[in-house]
Amino acid sequence: MKKILVTGGGGFLGRYIVEKLLERGDEVRMIARGAYPELEAMGVRCFCHDLSKSADCGDAMKGLDVVIHTAAKAGAWGLYEEYYQNNVLGTQNCLQAALKAEVPAFVYTSSPSVVFGSHDLVGVDGTYPYPDKYLAHYPKTKAMAEQMVLKTDPAQMSTCSLRPHLIFGPRDPHLTPRLLARLIQGKLPQVGDGTNKVDISYVENVAAGHIMAADALKAGSPLVGKAYFISQNEPVLLWKGFICELGRLAGAPPVRRKVSLPIAKTAGYFVEKAHDLLHLAGDPSITPFLAAQLATSHWFDQSAARRDFGYDAKVPTDEALKRTVEWLMAEPGRLPL
Repeated sequence: MKKILVTGGGGFLGRYIVEKLLERGDEVRMIARGAYPELEAMGVRCFCHDLSKSADCGDAMKGLDVVIHTAAKAGAWGLYEEYYQNNVLGTQNCLQAALKAEVPAFVYTSSPSVVFGSHDLVGVDGTYPYPDKYLAHYPKTKAMAEQMVLKTDPAQMSTCSLRPHLIFGPRDPHLTPRLLARLIQGKLPQVGDGTNKVDISYVENVAAGHIMAADALKAGSPLVGKAYFISQNEPVLLWKGFICELGRLAGAPPVRRKVSLPIAKTAGYFVEKAHDLLHLAGDPSITPFLAAQLATSHWFDQSAARRDFGYDAKVPTDEALKRTVEWLMAEPGRLPL
């Protein structure tokens, strides 16, 4: 039995990690901003704390074997200060608290977008350099945090970073509900020519990958100071193999409208500016970052994850998509229609 802390343990990915750790009998703690009585009832020690404001975590870090840091602010748009405070300062405070408590290992949940500028990424591995410029605050601040984690002195604590791409599955609060709602409403045009391939990641596979990395991460292991891509192990055509397949399984009408990447990026620029200037409610329907993500290829070499900690996507993509759509369609209100 290990003593493991999951930050953001009440979130989409974090909760799956917590549940899998409980299933195998670990002592699980979590840090979150709110209360989670249902997880406490399952045996999780919950600590209510805002890591973006303070490194003082009380007893949360004492006697731990590993921290899995999933807490973050995600999204394609918003105020830089909010992304910086949550993703950079939050990670910095979590690291400081773990180092002070002499926690031996720290697994950071990153994103492949940390190496995405605006061009195709085809089969690159964890050594691929960070770009000089980012199209959104999320990848920029996640990259800043990741570099901080990976530069930690290995004599003090072993660290590694995992980069799951396009996480989806039951209980997804963001990606697939929005995609499927727009597909059903006929409001989602195809951006680009539809030939771009991407990696996608089923949440249960990603959760298992974090636990496998946490188990393997120790002083002297090959994981120390490295970043790893993890997903379904095989890229798919973003539109035909993922987005439109979600729509097909849900009985949505096929996507018929198409726009080019240059037009979508230009539209995204003006939509984003309008939201900034007019303080419009909700997120922009398109941004330059989102347009580039929808039209370019971004898939990655995951051989290092298989070699260094035995990562494998146990749930295949077809089954993962089926489970996701079944959950989304099971109850009214899960789609923002």
